[in-house]
Amino acid sequence: MSDYETITIERVGNTEKVTLNRPERLNACPPQMADELFAAVRDLGDARSLLISGNGRAFCSGADLAARGSSSVKGGDASYSALQQHYNPMIMALWNCPVPVISAVRGPAAGVGCSIALAADFVIAGKSGYFLQAFVNIGLVPDGGSSWMLPRLTGLAQATRMMMLGDRIHAEEAERIGLIYKCVEDEALDDEANTLAERLANGPTVALSRMKSNLRNGLSSDLNTALQLEAEGQRIAGWTEDAGEGGKAFLEKRKAEFKGR
Repeated sequence: MSDYETITIERVGNTEKVTLNRPERLNACPPQMADELFAAVRDLGDARSLLISGNGRAFCSGADLAARGSSSVKGGDASYSALQQHYNPMIMALWNCPVPVISAVRGPAAGVGCSIALAADFVIAGKSGYFLQAFVNIGLVPDGGSSWMLPRLTGLAQATRMMMLGDRIHAEEAERIGLIYKCVEDEALDDEANTLAERLANGPTVALSRMKSNLRNGLSSDLNTALQLEAEGQRIAGWTEDAGEGGKAFLEKRKAEFKGR
């Protein structure tokens, strides 16, 4: 998919920048946006980092209920179908993306928008940003992988609070409870996110990919499995040009110049 209607794509250096682009709907995510985001993640080419943000005053206000309601399938079956066919594949693509993913949150990251943001490796939020699991207010169950991600990020008590009480977690508190990487002033958000994306894009891409995979697998594997995955990752990374450059730069007491190979 190369022609997008609900997102925009911009390549800056080695970073692919994806902007959720329905500002008139606070970037609410219909199935089409989920499909387009899925396609963008799967079509990164030689990009070495991915930065996701929202156009306007919101990151993403959640699934577009109006768009979902237009389906010929109604009620719970409509939600089930939309999740299985559109939203869940998009979340898995983000979670398994081989390059570092950064999300820059301004305004609401609600519902599946919260999941999109938290599926990133680094979440930076402006002080206007907040994270919301509002499903309880409309009699629905949190989705988008939130019941898996939230307790791993914040612990069970805060995850239960977010899901069962529907409390809005503002960016400063989100940083404090470990939900996100960093909270910054709104006016600094774009610069902070771009700087981090560039830093990661200029890192040892293969090693970073293995780190990401090991971290993800380590959430649900035992120590022996983690040790084996680390050893395998070290073998793969050790044969890269970047590893050779890193060792040479260390001996020469200079900063390594990684090429992503």
